[in-house]
Amino acid sequence: MIEAVPDRLDGSPRQLRRFWSDEFKATAVEQACQPGMNVSAVARQIGILPSQLYRWRRELLGGDEPGQAAETTDSQSFVSGPDPIVEIVIGNIVVRAGWHADEAHLQRVIRAVRSA
Repeated sequence: MIEAVPDRLDGSPRQLRRFWSDEFKATAVEQACQPGMNVSAVARQIGILPSQLYRWRRELLGGDEPGQAAETTDSQSFVSGPDPIVEIVIGNIVVRAGWHADEAHLQRVIRAVRSA
């Protein structure tokens, strides 16, 4: 008969759980949301996993999927400045869309540009 005793594995690291303040999370999310910033690079820089930063972003900005950020009722905004614009270059045509553009609509526009 085998007896199983739950215990810490010999090779597993012994770390205490870290707790982050709301201000730290907001600052990290704000930095990750800046145009041209890489979320994984920001996460490595502050010493957390990218999945943690993605979760904080989802919690602070709302929405279940990336890119579907809910409008906040706070007077504070995590992304400052003008709305981010995405530019898609197809041949000599440039399609510009705001961050709130619907993916299905963009696909239709790109198909129309390619067929023209």
